[in-house]
Amino acid sequence: MNAAPPRVLTVAGSDSGGGAGVQADLKTMLALGVHGMSVITAVTAQNSLGVQGAWELPVEAVRAQYRSVVDDIGVQAVKTGMLSSSALVETVAELLARTDAPVVVDPVGVSKHGDALLAAEALDAVRHRLLPTATVATPNLDEVAQLTGVRVEDEAGMRRAASEILAFGPRWALIKGGHYPGDALDLLTDGEEEHWLRAPRHDNTHTHGTGCTLASAVASGLAKGLRVPEAVRQAKEYVTGAIGTGFALGAGIGPVDHFWRHRTP
Repeated sequence: MNAAPPRVLTVAGSDSGGGAGVQADLKTMLALGVHGMSVITAVTAQNSLGVQGAWELPVEAVRAQYRSVVDDIGVQAVKTGMLSSSALVETVAELLARTDAPVVVDPVGVSKHGDALLAAEALDAVRHRLLPTATVATPNLDEVAQLTGVRVEDEAGMRRAASEILAFGPRWALIKGGHYPGDALDLLTDGEEEHWLRAPRHDNTHTHGTGCTLASAVASGLAKGLRVPEAVRQAKEYVTGAIGTGFALGAGIGPVDHFWRHRTP
């Protein structure tokens, strides 16, 4: 009998266009050699042009999916994405607090197209219930502003943002500077260690799913037993390649290429 690969659970919304959300998470996990499992928190009608509709699943359905997977199969890491309401945030935070595995929290606030994916009243639950469960929190600059009020304009601002995020309780903060001018610059810190991750910015507008992909890649590395800095370094390398080969799909913003390492020329 073959041994099972490391197991990673994504708790996130479904993207019908396949570029972000649970679909991007599972593609990333497969590409990185782990077994991906899912708890779907919401169903979206979504394509390359934006989000046309979103329907949250009942708390009972989310809890049942989570317990079904964790109690039987077990997990080596969990990644969270779209949790649209305070009830869902609090439910998932409670489940994570009882799970002995590293957690990557992607505090999804808005879609690539600017569509709101998190109710304003859920922000406090994210700050005080969800972030304290995180091994790594991975906010982008818009989510940093949403959660902390810090508007990042330079590297000093990224340090301030990381400090504000860490104050909510995650062990590590990964501040994603993808919207920052120049190189794609991210800051990973636990308040003592500091790692700056730079990559050349690709001239490619097809970047749908970058945040989901990066967080899932970090979770995959943690499930394999990597330390946080190495898991994040490898995830950054993977998502940089995926952005570089992102492709047009539909009439708007296409997805990153999750299988870029496996395609033959």
